[in-house]
Amino acid sequence: MSWNLHYYPNPSLQSPDRMTTMNNAPHSSVIVTGTSSGMGQAVAQRFQDEGWHVVAVDVTPSKQAASALLSPVVGDITREEALTSAIDAALDGKAPLRAIVNAAGIFPTSSLESYSESLYRKIFDINVLGSLNIARIGSRHLKAAGGGSIVFFASVDAFTVSKNQLLYSASKAAVVAMTRSLAIELADHNIVVNALAPGWVDTEGTRAGGRIEAAIESIPLKRAARVEEIADWVWQLSAKPSYITGESLCIAGGVFMR
Repeated sequence: MSWNLHYYPNPSLQSPDRMTTMNNAPHSSVIVTGTSSGMGQAVAQRFQDEGWHVVAVDVTPSKQAASALLSPVVGDITREEALTSAIDAALDGKAPLRAIVNAAGIFPTSSLESYSESLYRKIFDINVLGSLNIARIGSRHLKAAGGGSIVFFASVDAFTVSKNQLLYSASKAAVVAMTRSLAIELADHNIVVNALAPGWVDTEGTRAGGRIEAAIESIPLKRAARVEEIADWVWQLSAKPSYITGESLCIAGGVFMR
């Protein structure tokens, strides 16, 4: 499979360096969720480094002050109405929205014996409903801008399950299916929709769980991914969308191949 990441089928999806303004003001905006730590934080930083205006959404207040390149939004992605107002306000008067990255998610352990209805609803509300909410809120702005891209965060567990990840795996499989459906639904609006499916990533969250060291032994490359590597792939799929849509890219060090 050939990944042509430099083919721009229409002007609305041109490379950002072709849209840079003369005064170096942000030329494009992106919504990134889950920005207080880990992969979401790395993604938000990558876009800022590239000169984009970032609407950084998280339930935790940002440690960074608002600036020309950053509009922090404290919000719950499961609450669509309140989040819509906050994101609309953050984008008002800013560069047009060109990309959405939903990195927010949770991964508590669960099994047939241990799961509860409340845990089921929490995992699916954040990982699935939250993804849908962000897509619906942001896609209105993408349509107004003439197109763009959406990147969801799935997981390698959507394809190869791990012990005690019953509900998490199911929620990420739902994200993969949603990615495919929305790729078809939004294609007429010049919006491409893809997902990243990471394996083990070295974050504070995965280290706190106490399982990453043992898991590394089963990874062919013998290490976890760095958050910067994940951010690089998000950048490629978000900022330079082309003929790729409806795909889920596994970044798992050889744990799963297809």
